Amino acid sequence: MSISAALSVSEAFSRRHGLTVVDVRTPAEFASGHLPDAVNVPLDRIGRALPELREAAALKPLLVVCASGARAQNAVATLASHGVEASYLTGGTTAWAAEGHALDHPADRPRAVWAMERQVRFTAGAVVLLGLVLGVLVHPAFRLLSAGIAAGLVFSALSNTCGMAVVLGRLPFNQRGKAPLRSSSPSPRA
Repeated sequence: MSISAALSVSEAFSRRHGLTVVDVRTPAEFASGHLPDAVNVPLDRIGRALPELREAAALKPLLVVCASGARAQNAVATLASHGVEASYLTGGTTAWAAEGHALDHPADRPRAVWAMERQVRFTAGAVVLLGLVLGVLVHPAFRLLSAGIAAGLVFSALSNTCGMAVVLGRLPFNQRGKAPLRSSSPSPRA
């Protein structure tokens, strides 16, 4: 069964039992709430998980999700470049929850972690502010920190990638709550 590249929340909800849901957020974000029966394969690990994802896609169509849909779109493009068909959830887990659908949480429910986009905004803003303050108080060359972040944000927007998110995703607090790749109830496609 082929599905379109983007699924709305209502489409995904109606087809949820016939899909393998792959959440590409960090393990800590995944642990803070994910679609029922989703498996966690962080975006920076998609390449290493290609054999398992290819195998899962042969059983049931893949639905890739993240917080808002941007990382999921990148993952779908990566999978497509390797011959693996997948769709992404428009609006991500944020839209899923906003439409009143439940999110699963682990039993031990670790401390909530900020969404990756919020972590990136905070880090970028803090480094820009630090560069400006140090540029005024210590040496004007510190303003280059702010310029570097600005250049990185422009590149991120143009390429639809985020190097800062990749780096932040590898921090220890974003690694808690790892889940196995295989879904608890894989069933062959009819």
